[in-house]
Amino acid sequence: MTGNGTHRDRRAAGAATGAGAERGTAPSPPRVVPRSRPHDRDALTRLRERSVLRAYKAATWTLGHAPQRASWEVGGILAQSAYLAWPARRRATRSSFAHVLGRSPDDPRVDRLARRMYRNYAQYIVELMRLPTRPRGELVRELDMMDAANVETARDLGRGVIMVGAHIGFMEGGAAAIADRGWIVSAIADDSEFIELFEHLSRQRAAWGIRLLPLRNLREMYATLRRGELIGLLVDWGYRPDGIPVRIFGDWTTLPAGPATLAARTGAVIVPISVTREVDGEFSYRGRTSPYIEVSSVEPAELARATQLVADAIEEAIRRHPDQWWVFKAMWPESAQEEERLLARLPEYGLSAERSATER
Repeated sequence: MTGNGTHRDRRAAGAATGAGAERGTAPSPPRVVPRSRPHDRDALTRLRERSVLRAYKAATWTLGHAPQRASWEVGGILAQSAYLAWPARRRATRSSFAHVLGRSPDDPRVDRLARRMYRNYAQYIVELMRLPTRPRGELVRELDMMDAANVETARDLGRGVIMVGAHIGFMEGGAAAIADRGWIVSAIADDSEFIELFEHLSRQRAAWGIRLLPLRNLREMYATLRRGELIGLLVDWGYRPDGIPVRIFGDWTTLPAGPATLAARTGAVIVPISVTREVDGEFSYRGRTSPYIEVSSVEPAELARATQLVADAIEEAIRRHPDQWWVFKAMWPESAQEEERLLARLPEYGLSAERSATER
């Protein structure tokens, strides 16, 4: 554990790099990206969306005013109940953690890790829902983002930065801490459902210096990167047979081609990032980044090389805190046929079953 003097040094360094909360002058909120609503939404759809929005607002208010530890305890009980009551998600979580531990999905150690993750996930949800009721600088002061130097180095190139991570820890907090330095951060979010909730979240995140970009708004993504700004992407959305083959924990799976392709087409660079809960003196969270990754072309072998480097960073983050990986979908092929089809695609990327893209 780090001594208090070191923590003071870290905080002073954070202020020197321009943390608005420490200076007392918060950066101006970014503009909310307009989103056009479809005209074919029927009355039932609109009613459902408004009900979800009202429920979200009520939960946010309740958790913002309830004692934090009591909320964690109640949330933990509900999460454990969900683990038992939702067999499909339980199987997917165990399937993924089996690869992490190198065990069978039925191994008791896999089950214990899955239960521990669900309990931690409840704590994460409570803290996420409390965000709108907390002063902007409060979370930033709890988060040690001194490893953001890799982001700063990449940003200084002036070519745009794609911060890539997985659903690990508290990524929203990391984005808020980076935005608090006065940098414009845009997070890619799915707006295909619950449009009114998306718009509400966009306004909330803007108050934290974060812009939400609709998932399908490629024009705005390209424009954002060409302005030299920062975009955040999460890539662990479950196994996709059309993704780029990578090795994680020694087993072949895929990750989306999006980050590497965006980088190659815009000249931006990729910085892997993770933020995990690590109570350490004054700080509750620790942000880590890796050196930036350049992508020189959209050739399959080059995309595979860059994506494998992202996969390596994600594996390291999961290995450090597996019980903070919010995984509810199978991240590896679930059948021998799926695995065979994946292995058959390796030569397209200059890969072989024995060798990953970074081992050539």
